[in-house]
Amino acid sequence: MLPQPLDPAQPDEPYDARSFVLDDLDRRASTFRALRHAGALVVQVLVLALLASLFFLRAPQVDGHSMLPQVDAGDHVLINTLSYDLRIQRPGAEGQALLDLALHPIERGDVIAFGQGTGDDSRIYLKRVIGLPGETVSIERGVVSIDGSIVAPDYEASRDAADMAPLKVPAGAYFVLGDNRGDSDDSRAFGPVPTAAIIGRAALVIWPPARVRAIR
Repeated sequence: MLPQPLDPAQPDEPYDARSFVLDDLDRRASTFRALRHAGALVVQVLVLALLASLFFLRAPQVDGHSMLPQVDAGDHVLINTLSYDLRIQRPGAEGQALLDLALHPIERGDVIAFGQGTGDDSRIYLKRVIGLPGETVSIERGVVSIDGSIVAPDYEASRDAADMAPLKVPAGAYFVLGDNRGDSDDSRAFGPVPTAAIIGRAALVIWPPARVRAIR
């Protein structure tokens, strides 16, 4: 009699079951590691955002009506202190910087935040940049001219009938005005604002909720 072919080997069912269980455990472990990694990234992003808000963003409350109609008294305005430069002050040495890295030029029409006064008299102002360094600004019956040419604003502002003799903006300074010209203490009173006094750009009103808006 001829030898009969051997039956194909039957799968080892207990071994296959163990393999299936191990594969399932590996998948679960891999999913858990991916979720843990994603969670860690989310936490890091939130921490970085918090640090950025602490060091590079400010939200002072506005006092006064000089920037109507966009900003009014009582509004909290978000100020981006990294709009123009990265500046780190030297501890205990006011006005001296350990690092001052220019990031973006200040442009005409920007609404900037800057400090005026010292100590208990120190205040933060919001005003619009009108004249750049080296330009000559003059005002005749509320109409602003730069180097002899009338400036047509692309923002909403209320004009008064005040005059101002031509004034040349010195290097490293900016001539600023409030949008509500008839009720604004600005460069017509205290002169051009030095770059070192500028804190950043006013980005948006964040409070109260009914007045939340971007500042243009």
